Amino acid sequence: MYYTILGSMGVENILITGASGQLGAVLTKSLQQKFGIDHVIATDLRPNKEARGIFEKLDATDPEALKQVVKRYKVTQIYHMVAILSAKGEAFPQKTWDINMGTLLNVLEISRLLKVKKVFYPSSIAVFGHHISRINTPQFSNLTPTTVYGMTKVAGENWGNYYFNTYQLDVRSIRYPGVIGYQSLPGGGTTDYAVDIYHKAVKQEPFECFLKASTRLPMMYIEDAVRASIELMDAPAEKLSVRTSYNIAGMSFSPEDIVASIRKTYPNFEVRYNPDFRQKIADSWPMSIDDSKAREDWGWKPRYDLDAMSRVMIENLKSYYNSVIA
Repeated sequence: MYYTILGSMGVENILITGASGQLGAVLTKSLQQKFGIDHVIATDLRPNKEARGIFEKLDATDPEALKQVVKRYKVTQIYHMVAILSAKGEAFPQKTWDINMGTLLNVLEISRLLKVKKVFYPSSIAVFGHHISRINTPQFSNLTPTTVYGMTKVAGENWGNYYFNTYQLDVRSIRYPGVIGYQSLPGGGTTDYAVDIYHKAVKQEPFECFLKASTRLPMMYIEDAVRASIELMDAPAEKLSVRTSYNIAGMSFSPEDIVASIRKTYPNFEVRYNPDFRQKIADSWPMSIDDSKAREDWGWKPRYDLDAMSRVMIENLKSYYNSVIA
């Protein structure tokens, strides 16, 4: 069973792939609020049990299945959120390449053929590697990633740029830093310690960190990440000067910084540091990001700093765990 959406002049019908993931789930709700629940089509291999609105089970590696959904719902914009992340990707490198690249190419080609107006592609700070300025890493830096995930993101940026220049497909992209939210569990990324740590703190359990205490990385609260994505898609095309992917920044902190912030609420929170293979990945990434192009071109500005994020994370996770216990 599926809904029928009638296309009309000025109406946007938004398709989200990977809609049940950490970012996809929050993005879906925000887009439903913006465009109306009947104009947002969430797709994934598994449904989000808490989601409302239109859902289609979809394997984005299947181009014909994707094509039929785009046609059926008269899709005008696609947010392509499918990806295997950095740490998990290192365990399955060829699978990561096949899924991350195959799904993107399906989205781009079907968007070209069916004249989808805009495509959003999430890139990552994983595109950076060695031989960069790790402090305020510039927009146009050397891109020699150290992970397969990062390799897929660099290739994806270039494919988006190619489709824009060759076929005039309006592809837009952001290089996300680590994204932190209370809505879901960690998804296999190198920055995911900064999600798990809040769960452990609220449950008053000790936390074992897989990075060194001083490892500083760019991070962003999930509401800022979602807002940035939608603001970029709303920006006038003539204002955009970057067609690979925009640097964006929220905040930068280390594990010891986030522990200090959490201890303002939980002063006895225990943390032990036991770096693993993800330390080497983190050491190749920026410590902070220069996002001046995003600020100049489409007015990007974050709203959350570390302590503001900690307050929201702790408050919402306390409510969640109290409801589970009840």
